[in-house]
Amino acid sequence: MKLYDAIINVVEKHIAPIATKVGNQPHVRAMRDGFIVAMPFIIVGSFLLVFAFPPFSEDTTNSFGRVWLDFATTHFDTIMMPFSMSMGIMTIFVSLGVAYSLAKSYKMDGITSATLSLMSFLLVAAPATDGGLPTGHMGGTGIFTAVICAFFAVELYRFMKKHNITIRMPEQVPPAIARSFEVLLPVLAVFFTLYPLSIFVQTQYDMLIPDAVMAMFKPLVSASNTLPAIIGALLVCQLLWFAGIHGAAIVVGLLSPIFLTNISANIDAFVAGEPVQNIFTQPFWDFYIFIGGSGATFALVLLMMFSRSIHLKSLGRMSVVPGFFQINEPVIFGSPVVLNPILFIPFVFTPVINATIAYFAVHAGLVGMGVATTPWTAPALIGASWGSGWTLSPVLLVLALLVIDLFIYLPFFKMFEKQLLEQEQSKQESEVAQPGKAATA
Repeated sequence: MKLYDAIINVVEKHIAPIATKVGNQPHVRAMRDGFIVAMPFIIVGSFLLVFAFPPFSEDTTNSFGRVWLDFATTHFDTIMMPFSMSMGIMTIFVSLGVAYSLAKSYKMDGITSATLSLMSFLLVAAPATDGGLPTGHMGGTGIFTAVICAFFAVELYRFMKKHNITIRMPEQVPPAIARSFEVLLPVLAVFFTLYPLSIFVQTQYDMLIPDAVMAMFKPLVSASNTLPAIIGALLVCQLLWFAGIHGAAIVVGLLSPIFLTNISANIDAFVAGEPVQNIFTQPFWDFYIFIGGSGATFALVLLMMFSRSIHLKSLGRMSVVPGFFQINEPVIFGSPVVLNPILFIPFVFTPVINATIAYFAVHAGLVGMGVATTPWTAPALIGASWGSGWTLSPVLLVLALLVIDLFIYLPFFKMFEKQLLEQEQSKQESEVAQPGKAATA
C-alpha cells in the first residue's frame, strides 16, 4: 500500500496538474479536434483501400476471392479515386480542422482562419507544377507541416488583429464584405513570410518544406515504433485515467500526428507492394492494447457479469454492450476503477502486457501491421482485422489477449468482489434489523 500511495501521490501532485494544463492548452486541443474533423474521411478512404486490395492471394481458388480479385483489378482506378480524394488529401482536412478549432478557442472567425491555414499549407507543400497542384505531400508526409501551418496562420492572424494591423471598413459595409477586407493583410503577411521561405528551401536544399519538416520529425516517428515508447505513452494514459482524468483524450491528442504519419507510410508501402514498416498505429493502440477501452476492461466486464455481487453483476450486464464497442466509462466510474487501490495494478499494467505481446507478435510477422484507419468504436475483433486488411490472425491475437486479460484481472476482481459482498451483506443485515429497532422504540 505504501508503494500505491506513493504512486498516487506523484500522479495527483505532479503528473495530473501538468497533464491537465497540456490537455487544456489551446494548440493541443486544436490538434486533437482537427484530427477528429479529418477522421471520417480517413476511415472511408481506408475502407476503400482494403476493398481495392482483397485479402486473397493472386492464385486463389476460392470462388468469392476470385470474383473479388477480378473485380478489383478491372475497376482499380475507379475504386481508388475516392481513396485519393479522402485519405490521399487528408492534410487538407487536418489543416482546416486544426485552424478552425484554434481560432474558435481565441474567439476568432473560424472559417477565415481555416482558409488562411489551407492557403499557408498549399503555399509551402504544393507549389503549382505544369498548371496543377501536386498531391505528394497531401497525405501522411504533410501532416506535421499542415499542423505547423495552421498554428502559424492563426497566430499571425491573431497578432495582427490584436495590434489593429488590418483594413477597417465603415460600419455601413456588410459584415461579410468587411471581414474579407480584414483578412487581406494577413493573407499578404503569409505570402511575404512563407513563400520566400519555401523558395529558399527549394533553391538551397532542393526540397519542399514538408520534406524538411519530416526530416526533423523522423527521429520522433522512428522512436514511436519502439516498445519503450509505446509503454511510456501507455503508462501516462493509464495513470491519468486512474486519477480520474481522461488520459486517452490527452495522450491520443498528442499521438494523432504520429498515428496518421505511420499509417500513411504503411498504406504507401502496401499499395506499392513493399514491406510495411510501422507497428505503432491507431488500430494497434485501440484493438490490441485497449480491448474494451482504456485499461483493457472488457475482461473485467465479463467477470462482473457473473459476479455474486449484485452491484458488480448489474454493472457488468449494463456495461457489456458499450464495452464491446470500446466504450468503458460506465465501468471505470461505476465500479469504480478510478482511485480503487485493489484494481490499480490490473488497470494500469494489463494494457502494458497486451502491448508487449502484440508488439512481438507483429514484429515477428505473426500478425499484419496496420494499413487502415478504423473507427475506435469498432469492436476489437472487427477493428483489428479491418485495420490489418481483413486478415484472420489479428482476430486470434485479440482472443488470446482477452483470455490473458481475464487471468490478470481475476485475482484482483475476486478481492474487490469479496469486499463488496461484505458491504452488501452488512447492508442487508442492517435493513433487516432496522424494523426491530423501530418496534422496540
